[in-house]
Amino acid sequence: MISPIPQTVSLCLSGERFRIVYRLGGSRGEAQARANDICLEQTVEFPEELVPSGPIRDEVVGRVESLEPITEKAFRAVISFPIEVVGDDLSQLLNVVLGNISLKPAIRAEKLDLPESILQQFRGPRFGRKGLRERTGVVHRPLLSTALKPMGLAPADLAELAYRFALGGVDLIKDDHGLTNQTFCRFEERVDRCAEAVARANRQTGLKCAYLPNVTATPVEMLRRARYAKSAGAGGLLICPGLTGLDAMRAVADDDQVSLPIVAHPAFQGSFVVRPDEGFSHPLLFGQLARLAGADATIFPNFGGRFSFTREECCEIAAATEAPLGTLHPIFPAPAGGLTLARVPEVQQVFGREMVILVGGGLFKHGPDLVENCRVFRKLAEQF
Repeated sequence: MISPIPQTVSLCLSGERFRIVYRLGGSRGEAQARANDICLEQTVEFPEELVPSGPIRDEVVGRVESLEPITEKAFRAVISFPIEVVGDDLSQLLNVVLGNISLKPAIRAEKLDLPESILQQFRGPRFGRKGLRERTGVVHRPLLSTALKPMGLAPADLAELAYRFALGGVDLIKDDHGLTNQTFCRFEERVDRCAEAVARANRQTGLKCAYLPNVTATPVEMLRRARYAKSAGAGGLLICPGLTGLDAMRAVADDDQVSLPIVAHPAFQGSFVVRPDEGFSHPLLFGQLARLAGADATIFPNFGGRFSFTREECCEIAAATEAPLGTLHPIFPAPAGGLTLARVPEVQQVFGREMVILVGGGLFKHGPDLVENCRVFRKLAEQF
């Protein structure tokens, strides 16, 4: 059939391609059909018989490189695309990886294999593991983190908690992810008070504990809040990329007026990973994509807590935070979600020293003296 689509300009494609690994459900025939569909749906989104011959059909349309069985009802497909379809932004890369096909069943994006020509377009983490260690003065042990909570406390009360956490030696004191700009806890006042409280504790202890406010908001407001936080003395930022978009977080990470470490929180991202046959794999979302979007540490639910992540999935995330990814820095995995001080040794055995240990409510439950609880937390980390 002759295509009715005019093509007056010749494409000048490099011939270089990037690859995406997918897990596809069904029989071999069903998996092959899904792979073929991905090639069209994620590029031209056009009836196959009407795709113009020549470069569009031969180069722009995705190409199934391999299809191998995992089980009788699941297959591993490697599909390549020309680097030119990505453009120069993370949003379009995500669109190619899992755009329209996120609306279809039994398709899961497992891993990206990106050439240097794409990776060099991403600044990635500004600090990474090495930079965070330098800023906090922590040389060997894991970094320690906790959250200011519960929601409903006034800025002065949260600042008092921040002061006690810093006095006890917690390295990264972040806002809880639900703290934003509520009427009972305005953003600017909270940031001013908490940043000052942590600075005051640091003057007493000689430590370099950092306060990380949650700046999650619309892209324009998020950048404004990030710059305000920098001017107020914040030592880093908490961002929920599932709510703001990964590319919005990337914009903050790349902004030289901000220039602060970013910790990514997994709020709103759960539905991307909780089904084993759809969405994203855990290491792709919390490892590769978090690094491409500029996170310096990535929070994820630890195994054995109140969420459903398995030990294997958590270890896969940790591996992805340091796997080669062009020149992008390795970042810290930050397992969290129901951790107690009693589990700190176990977590360290699994993840080693290159991690951020995040204990929230468990730090309050350990005993009535919050400063002493933080010191116990620190001693546990130093004993590994």
